[in-house]
Amino acid sequence: MKTRVSWLDSKHSFSFGEHYDPDNTHHGLLLVNNDDIVLPGQGFDTHPHRDMEIVTWVLEGSLVHQDSLGHSGVIYPGLAQRMSAGTGIMHSEKNDSWRLDNSSAHDRPVHFVQMWVMPDEAGVEPGYQQLEIDDELASGGLVTVASGLPRYRDRTAIAINSSHAALHVARLPGADTAGAPAQVRLPEAPYLHLFVARGQVEMEGIGPLYEGDAVRTGHSGGQRITAHEPAEILVWEMHARLGGR
Repeated sequence: MKTRVSWLDSKHSFSFGEHYDPDNTHHGLLLVNNDDIVLPGQGFDTHPHRDMEIVTWVLEGSLVHQDSLGHSGVIYPGLAQRMSAGTGIMHSEKNDSWRLDNSSAHDRPVHFVQMWVMPDEAGVEPGYQQLEIDDELASGGLVTVASGLPRYRDRTAIAINSSHAALHVARLPGADTAGAPAQVRLPEAPYLHLFVARGQVEMEGIGPLYEGDAVRTGHSGGQRITAHEPAEILVWEMHARLGGR
């Protein structure tokens, strides 16, 4: 499913907006996985959210976030960001970072993935969190970016109000000087969602996956992800689904 207008190229992994498929509304606790490209000076005007954990991951360029809690800043590659909508929050997202520092306008689109996960309970206090994790990503392994799972409490960049879900990201460097490809193993979980954000990988038991591809699995994990060239993957590990475990 795609949304294309003059300023936005958006690809939806699940039903979103006017694109509704009753058989494709979510996987586990993940309701939205939008792969967005926004032109300079454009973006999403102020709009409301409620009772949702929203994680934004920038791949290229920069995205300005402003919300009704008073947060205003620029999200860029390597910066983990989470907004908890809770009882209600207003925010905007635009590709216009020059307006914050009065610099010259740039001509670079921003490419980012926005993901929505159901929280444990409705009506919590809205919140916001961000953290620079570029150094951790340089390891080439799976980095726990956002999580509410207790098992990752001591190594999670940012927290979400969902105790059965975690987002991991890996920037795979590709083959080393000896020609050996980069590899990571997927976590084991009742529900997994793998999204290839950049490059090409091979998934054990599935085969080649290309930029923009997604795989959903149930009651599995441990598969090897292999990259011969630089690639980036986003992996949601989920131990519950909408409506119960």
